[in-house]
Parts: sequence; structure tokens; C-alpha cells
Amino acid sequence: MGVLIIPNERDFEKEKKLLIEYLKKTQNLGENYFNGRKSHSFGKLTKGWNNMFYKHIDHHLNQFGV
Repeated sequence: MGVLIIPNERDFEKEKKLLIEYLKKTQNLGENYFNGRKSHSFGKLTKGWNNMFYKHIDHHLNQFGV
């Protein structure tokens, strides 16, 4: 498995705030907004995209011990 190198310092609270804002925006846009849209990471989104989204975010939170 490759290693991700972040070349600069990150402000945890700022990054946390950005993630929370992104999650709220996604929730507010709702299921119908995303159904059928193309994702750079997942390709065309279909029913169940929200489960994949959850698993992706959960994976990274666990990865970094959050």
C-alpha cells in the first residue's frame, strides 16, 4: 500500500470544520441531487451511493484514528 505524504502542516480544527460543512452540504442537497451524477472517485452514482459515501468517510476516519 502506498503512503500519502502531505507536504505541509494542517490545522486540524480547520480541516474538521471543512469536513463537517461538506457533510452538511451533502445532506442538504439530498439523495435526488446525487442520483445519476458522476463522481470522480466512484463513477456514476446510483441508489445506495450514500452507503458508499458513508463507508468511504468511515474508512478514512478510522485510518487516522478519529
